[in-house]
Amino acid sequence: MKRCLSLLLGFLCLTACQKTPSGEEPQPDPSPAPESPAVPAFARGADVSWLSEMEHDGKTFKKKDGTAADLFTVLKDCGVDAIRLRVWVNPTGGWSGKEDMVALAVRANQAGLPVMVDFHYSDFFADPSRQTIPADWKADQGDLNKLCAHVAAHTTEVLTALYDAGVAPAWVQVGNETRNGMLWPAGQLWDSKGDIADGYTHFARLYMAGYSAVKALFPKALVMPHLNNAYEDNAWWFQKVQAAGATFDAIALSHYPQAESKYTAGEYNQKAVAQIKALNSRFHLPVIVSEVGVKAARTDAASVLKDFVDALRDLEGCAGVFYWEPEVYGYWKPAVYNSLGWNAYDQGAFAADGRPLAIMDAFNH
Repeated sequence: MKRCLSLLLGFLCLTACQKTPSGEEPQPDPSPAPESPAVPAFARGADVSWLSEMEHDGKTFKKKDGTAADLFTVLKDCGVDAIRLRVWVNPTGGWSGKEDMVALAVRANQAGLPVMVDFHYSDFFADPSRQTIPADWKADQGDLNKLCAHVAAHTTEVLTALYDAGVAPAWVQVGNETRNGMLWPAGQLWDSKGDIADGYTHFARLYMAGYSAVKALFPKALVMPHLNNAYEDNAWWFQKVQAAGATFDAIALSHYPQAESKYTAGEYNQKAVAQIKALNSRFHLPVIVSEVGVKAARTDAASVLKDFVDALRDLEGCAGVFYWEPEVYGYWKPAVYNSLGWNAYDQGAFAADGRPLAIMDAFNH
C-alpha cells in the first residue's frame, strides 16, 4: 500500500504508545510490509551500485563458462548472497539517486538477494576526505534542526520508495565512512585544532534522525554507522558516539588491505580480524565488513581476499563481508570520473570479457 511521506514524517515525532484522542490505541496498518529475502548468518555480498551505468554504457556479463547472464545471476553463481547499494541525494546524471537505487534493489530482491542500503547524505561520495552537504540543503547548513529534518525526510522518502516497490532492506547504513562526522561542518567531529565543541552530540543527532526514520518504516532492519580502516582500533569512536546519544544495531567497516603500504596485505588482514573480534566483544553487536577490495592486477589479490573472507567466516560476531564494485572491468569508469580527471577503479574483480576473475572464488567456499 502506498504510504504518504508527510504521514511518515509525522510518525517520527510520535511515541510508540501514543493514544488517539478517543483514548484508543492506534490501529496497525492492515497492509503487510515487504519482507527481505532470507538473510544469511554470514553474508557474502557485493556492492554493485555502478551496475546500471555500466549497462547503459553497453557493458554485459558472463558466467565463468562464458554464458551470457544478468550480473545478479553471475554473482549468485560465484557464491554472492547479498547486495549493497548506495544512494545519493541529487547526483549528476541520476546515477545512485533514489530511482536508480530502487530499480537495482528490485532486481536484487527478485534474484532472492537481501539488500543493504548505504545512505551518503551527499550528492556524491561521502568518505573521510569529504562529507559535503547536498546542494539543496546548503541554505540550512547553519541550522542543525533543519539538517536533521532533511536527513529524516530524505531517508523516509528513499525508504518509502523501496517499501512501495516491495523491497525491505536487511541492513541500512546511516552515513558512509563517517570517521570525522557527516554533513560538514554541522556534523564534523574535529578539525586542525582538535575536537569541535559539541561535535559528537551534533553528529549523534544527525545520525539518529536517519536511524529513527529507518526504524519507522523497517523496524527489523539492522541500522549501523560505518567507518573506514577496519585494521585500526575503532572502539573509541563507537564509545564516543554512543555516549553522545547514538544507537546502532550493528557496526560497518571498510577494508582495503592493498591500498596502503605500512604493513603487508596479510598483516592488514590479521589486524582487521583482530579489531573486528574486539569490537564484537566490546559492544556485543554484529560487525559487517561492508566494503572490501583488492587490486586485480596483483598476483596475490585472490589469495589475499580468500584468506580474509575465510578468517571472517570462522569469526564469531562477524555477520558478513561485501566486495565493493566487483563488476567493474575493461577500464570502465563512470562519466563523472572523466570530468574530475580520475582514473578507473582498479579493484574490480571481473575480466575484460565480463567474466568473474579468480578473486571472486573467495565467496564460493
